[in-house]
Amino acid sequence: MIFKAVGHGRPYPEHGFSTPRDWAAVPPRQVRLDELVTTKSALDLDHLLAEDSTFYGDLFAHVVQWRGVLYLEDGLHRAVRAALQQRPVLHARVLVLDD
Repeated sequence: MIFKAVGHGRPYPEHGFSTPRDWAAVPPRQVRLDELVTTKSALDLDHLLAEDSTFYGDLFAHVVQWRGVLYLEDGLHRAVRAALQQRPVLHARVLVLDD
């Protein structure tokens, strides 16, 4: 299994980070793919196969840690690409939300 679970939607509260500039304040770190719960169940193959898929966005995936669980909010195509290349980790910006 690639991910810990495949989720549908964001179970955590709104965090206010909506632009790349907001996320830029969160330092990237490595996250294991098998620790991630996705917030999307569908993947756009155009994004997965595009060579310039990160050209206009953040180079790092966006992950929200809430109640001890890591939710992959943005970057599903990056995570699947890493898995296809047999890499068990992904570089992501992890926003920690407290209850």
